[in-house]
Amino acid sequence: MTTTHFAADEDAQKAFYEAIERADLTQMMAIWSEDEDIACIHPGGVRYTGIAQVRESWQQIFVHGPQLKFNLVADKIFRGRMLSIHSVYEQITHTAGAHPPASAIATNIYVLSSNGWKMLMHHASPIPHKRLQEQSSPSVLH
Repeated sequence: MTTTHFAADEDAQKAFYEAIERADLTQMMAIWSEDEDIACIHPGGVRYTGIAQVRESWQQIFVHGPQLKFNLVADKIFRGRMLSIHSVYEQITHTAGAHPPASAIATNIYVLSSNGWKMLMHHASPIPHKRLQEQSSPSVLH
């Protein structure tokens, strides 16, 4: 695994979305913690845990190359000394135009390690595009 040092959690967050837009698996995995206690949940998907499962999930998404562009809205950050949680609305467009724009709400958790800030968890859930525009509180589902 490539050792990339992110001095700030915002740097890791930016690199995360750049890796998706470039469909760059090496860059994507350099953002993640080297610990097996990582987890990733893609919109509408199952939970992947551990480095091998998380890598495989991104490899499947990147198989067709760069296809996604992200516009991040209302990034709310909760910070501690060793942990940073980003809650953000993602406006997603497909560059090939094969799919309509989509919206998701994501929680990205970063942990401060000896190699700088690293991703511990990514959890994204689809949301209706209208709800994103309203910027109101979503319905309680649980």
